[in-house]
Amino acid sequence: MRHQRAGFKLKRDVSARRALLRSLVTSAILEERIVTTVPKAKAAKPIVEKMITLAKRDTLHSRRQAAQFLLTPAAVQKLFEKIGPRFTQRNGGYTRIVRVGIRKGDGAETAMLELVGSELVRRAADRAKRREDRLKQLQQGEGAEVEQDSK
Repeated sequence: MRHQRAGFKLKRDVSARRALLRSLVTSAILEERIVTTVPKAKAAKPIVEKMITLAKRDTLHSRRQAAQFLLTPAAVQKLFEKIGPRFTQRNGGYTRIVRVGIRKGDGAETAMLELVGSELVRRAADRAKRREDRLKQLQQGEGAEVEQDSK
């Protein structure tokens, strides 16, 4: 019987499991969206939510707690400067798991772990990038027309 034995083992020993979860959580914060297997996503989701809760507090102690778990200083910085303020009005439910399909190589069921609202951020970034590309093309096109007129 598994009474009061909560958590996910993921077929790993303690140190390997901790390293895996630390890297998944760090990637989820930096990229705001990761694709992994369903059990790994389910295991990482509560940790990502705890990190966002720490970022909402934004104290020196919470920064040190997050820095102790996350692998890179860039992840800590993004967590506290961008992600934490984004979720100040929300009382939990910062992430979602969307099942993507079956991985071709080994048939594992994959899922996407993403921050709620990241699709709006991605759309805005994509829109800005497309706008920049259009402006560059227009400027290059005008430069080409000026060269042809001078000949």
